[in-house]
Amino acid sequence: MGGGIPHHSDQSWGTGMTVAEDSGGGGIGRILVLGIGNILWADEGFGVRTVERLAAGWRFPDAVTLMDGGTQGLYLLPHLENADALIVVDAIDYGLPPGTRRIFRNGDVPAFLGAKKMSLHQTGFQEVLASAMFLGRCPQTLILVGVQPECLEDYGGGLTATVAAQVAPTIDVILSLLRDEFGIEAMRREAAADIAAPAIARDAYEAGRPSAEEACRIGDSRILAALSAGEA
Repeated sequence: MGGGIPHHSDQSWGTGMTVAEDSGGGGIGRILVLGIGNILWADEGFGVRTVERLAAGWRFPDAVTLMDGGTQGLYLLPHLENADALIVVDAIDYGLPPGTRRIFRNGDVPAFLGAKKMSLHQTGFQEVLASAMFLGRCPQTLILVGVQPECLEDYGGGLTATVAAQVAPTIDVILSLLRDEFGIEAMRREAAADIAAPAIARDAYEAGRPSAEEACRIGDSRILAALSAGEA
């Protein structure tokens, strides 16, 4: 999941989103706030959902771009090459209690993205960083804001309550990083912006999920029964 066509307006339709707004900003370098992950696999979507909500509630100077990176992997490389600083938001398996948030910087970022590979998007993003470094075009500043997931095996599921409770505090962390380290002051939107296609916005996506009776959470029961019979 995830798209990313840069623009300078309040909304972007498609499988992902990129928001860059002109509200001043002087000579500040270019900062990319990137949410990565797969919204189809429960807590895997934490990074995307956090940046989605950040973009819906806050406006930033032109120096800041918010992006749903989804699982695009190497397709994200041009966006990294154009950034002076990168803040990555993701679900990271640290082996800690669910909902635990950690922040890592610069050389530690690739190590923690690859500590335990839960899905293909993390491997892909490691490749993005490695490629950017090889080309000498990696952002000068790297920051990873990662939250320990609780569930990654619920296909079609939304964020668990434990991880969803970390969305708002993580937004506060991002706002603090932008203010304290880059001098960026965000401004509240008067009304929430539509920054994702309506069908995949978090509320609509989670509300529209079929019940467990209608859609088995762990696979087709007929196939599972046949496999079990074959193993007997």
